[in-house]
Amino acid sequence: MIMPRVKLLGGTAYTVCAVMLAIATPAVAAEAPPATNDAPPDRPADAPIVVTARRLDEARSAIQKSLGADSYGISAAAIQALPGGDNQQFNQIMLQLPGVVQDGFGQFHVRDDHANLQYRINGTILPEGLAVFGQTLSPRLIDHFDLLTGALPAQYGLRTAGVIDIHTKSGFANGGQISLYGGSHDTFEPSVEYGGSNGTTNYFVSADYRHDALGIENVTSARTALHDATDQFQGFAYVDHILSANDRISFVGGYSNQWFQIPNPPGLIATSPVAVDGQTTFASDRLNETQLERTGFGQLAFLHDNGPLTVQIGAFARYSALLYRPDAVGELIFNGQAQAAVKTDLALGLQGDASWRVGGGHTLRFGGFVQHDNTRSNTTTAVFPVDGGGVANGPPLTIGDRSTKNAVMLSAYVQDEWQLSGKVTLNYGARFDYYDAYRHENQLSPRANLVWQPGALTTLHLGYSRYFSPPPFELVANGTIARFVGTSAAANSLVNTTPRAERQHYFDIGMQQKLAPGFTVGIDGYYRLSRHMVDEGQFGAPIILTPFNYAFGRVRGVNLYGNYQRGAWLLYANFAVAKAQGRQIESSEFSFSADDLAYIASHYIYVDHDQTYTGSAGASYSFKDGALTGLKLGASMIYGSGLRSDLVLADGTTIPNGAHLPAYAQVNLAASYKWEKAGVEVRFDVTNAFDAKYQIRDGTGIGVGAPQWGPRRGFFFGISKDL
Repeated sequence: MIMPRVKLLGGTAYTVCAVMLAIATPAVAAEAPPATNDAPPDRPADAPIVVTARRLDEARSAIQKSLGADSYGISAAAIQALPGGDNQQFNQIMLQLPGVVQDGFGQFHVRDDHANLQYRINGTILPEGLAVFGQTLSPRLIDHFDLLTGALPAQYGLRTAGVIDIHTKSGFANGGQISLYGGSHDTFEPSVEYGGSNGTTNYFVSADYRHDALGIENVTSARTALHDATDQFQGFAYVDHILSANDRISFVGGYSNQWFQIPNPPGLIATSPVAVDGQTTFASDRLNETQLERTGFGQLAFLHDNGPLTVQIGAFARYSALLYRPDAVGELIFNGQAQAAVKTDLALGLQGDASWRVGGGHTLRFGGFVQHDNTRSNTTTAVFPVDGGGVANGPPLTIGDRSTKNAVMLSAYVQDEWQLSGKVTLNYGARFDYYDAYRHENQLSPRANLVWQPGALTTLHLGYSRYFSPPPFELVANGTIARFVGTSAAANSLVNTTPRAERQHYFDIGMQQKLAPGFTVGIDGYYRLSRHMVDEGQFGAPIILTPFNYAFGRVRGVNLYGNYQRGAWLLYANFAVAKAQGRQIESSEFSFSADDLAYIASHYIYVDHDQTYTGSAGASYSFKDGALTGLKLGASMIYGSGLRSDLVLADGTTIPNGAHLPAYAQVNLAASYKWEKAGVEVRFDVTNAFDAKYQIRDGTGIGVGAPQWGPRRGFFFGISKDL
């Protein structure tokens, strides 16, 4: 289910702050179903192993309560009800949540922040990787997940725009599913998943392969993209073993291997004054650039629950690699450089979290985190030597650049959930973060949230959080730009200040009202002031993002939401208004033109990922009686007023990010039918049902690469069989 809520008053979660897309029963405080004696059909109702496992799940979730923050939850059943079901990419599911903005390269932005997202799997942090296009996690592994945003409690830090807290499937219900899905854009996607139990051990595995001809957004509005194929594999495994009534050990592992062609703009011809392999002209249709992204991760966790004290200790590792292969001849002629790049990052870490129910209305939560990163970069760039006017005057040269760097992050926090009365709860605390990489930085960050429920139908919350967010270490440029002086790849300048950690003051206030049974509406507002605001842009030929800082940033917005769930019907809608601006570029200056640097030094500009108005909505109906039992119909939509682009004035002056692209709406449809006795389900999905032509990016703006267009109408069919 998609269910926004604010955690309140110890053991109960009251819905607040957004829209619900609920296909299942509303969750309670602990983000996971409460322990009950409802066992799967193949187990007796009083099976002690099942009861113990569910109680431990509840205890684990209680460690990471998000009281006062905005929480939007989606279950596996809700994912299946959306057009595409669990065959779609994870980012497409996220776009149905309040205030989530669509961008190119499969990216999305929460509350007008660029990236700054943290993923957690069963409570343990999954470190960031190098992937740009690929989605490391498949929806098939998800039992349910929550997006936490707003004024977060002290246990959440470093990445604070949103915390995506994923709870994976386990093996209580022995069995699985095999499926085949495909259709437009040459889509072909087989998948399999299976889970089971053996005594005190539970397991779940899934794997899928995807091929299609629209791996990255098309650079034109055409129905078919040129040179845009992708092949992707994702695998996942979960296993846990119950050691005793109070202890459990678990392992989570995953791997993704995703290959992309870089789409070509058709019909362009470039010429060069110097021949490359005997060629002085090159057609864009012939370009052959590719990018390979690999990610592997593993997490081992021990959970102990004994009365008032619950503790989880976890170790994690993540390896990420990115390989960009250029078209050596074509890129030299078109861009004056052709860079082959290999980047890797290995992250190792430990995390501990605990919850202690002290009594007297107090629950203490405390913990710590340590992570070590090692990143390596190896680039080989073919360039032309140039004369004083920047014109190539000799055969291509090759410049190599190798570098390696280590980073350490340390965090510790403590917070107290204090139930002041039966209707008011205060959650206050602080965390300390230390970052040692290209800079040595740290911050002590106080947090406080107040939640008040004056009546059974109304909930209000008010929160403040101080945030500290280092730039993504694995993306910070560590090459030597001076090596390219006098070549066609020379930077705009030699100034390359190292990016800093962003420091924020974040304020959040919201209210939710239940108007009738099954009908809820609400509003949430936020305001953020930043120093050293982190942003990212694509400034080179390899599709690798580079972080930089605005010295000053300000972001504000309002989310409105409403949902209705009654019987077989579900309706939901979200609408968000936001404004994000920054002033004065203070790092990675070599990536910017002198004109842009001068203008931004004295003017607040919109950040490139700002979108003023964002919306999403959906409806579904499930036939539960009569001849049509098993049939489900659904629809979803997204709306955007347009991301930013450059504004060119009549006198030729360019204002960076001064305009925005036209508004758009995309509507998707879904229908599925399941024969329960046979365990067979078929589905039919239509994406962009009205075939809207809309542009996500036009190729202008700060750190924006090529133009990108939304997908044209597509028809998809799927069939699955229970195992």
